[in-house]
Amino acid sequence: MRFSILPAFILLLPLGEIAGFVVVGRALGLVLTLALVMASFVLGVVLLRRQGIDILRRMSSEGRNGVMPGRDLLKPAMTVIAALLLIIPGFLTDIIAILILIPPVRDLVWRSIARRFVVVQGGFSAGPKPQSRDGNRNSKVVDLDEEDYHRQPDRNSPWSGKHLGD
Repeated sequence: MRFSILPAFILLLPLGEIAGFVVVGRALGLVLTLALVMASFVLGVVLLRRQGIDILRRMSSEGRNGVMPGRDLLKPAMTVIAALLLIIPGFLTDIIAILILIPPVRDLVWRSIARRFVVVQGGFSAGPKPQSRDGNRNSKVVDLDEEDYHRQPDRNSPWSGKHLGD
């Protein structure tokens, strides 16, 4: 999803969810509509507890070690995302969650995400692959050697602690 349409998606999602409640409520009635919302919430909580926070810890540790999270982490990670979407009340988010749980859709998402990750020393980042020094001049990537960058403390900074006694 492009970031330029993300704000519109976030603004329109609640309106779509409200419309979904109205349509489903008219078709099934209030009690069944609320039962469906509660059932999706319970299913989301069960899925989230089953996968747990361990998958997020594994992804974080692999990223810190400079390893791109692989396909073996995709299924549990996508299940966590689907569980969170199921917990959010609404039918559009439930439909998105169900789509995420379908293996061919997961594979499609993996193919689109995998080419955006770049493994760098000390972690991974999303975005275009960095160019080398003799590569594209218009690249926003600055390739510095360790001796090219030195950090000096700023004694005038309000965060330095110098001003605490004042």
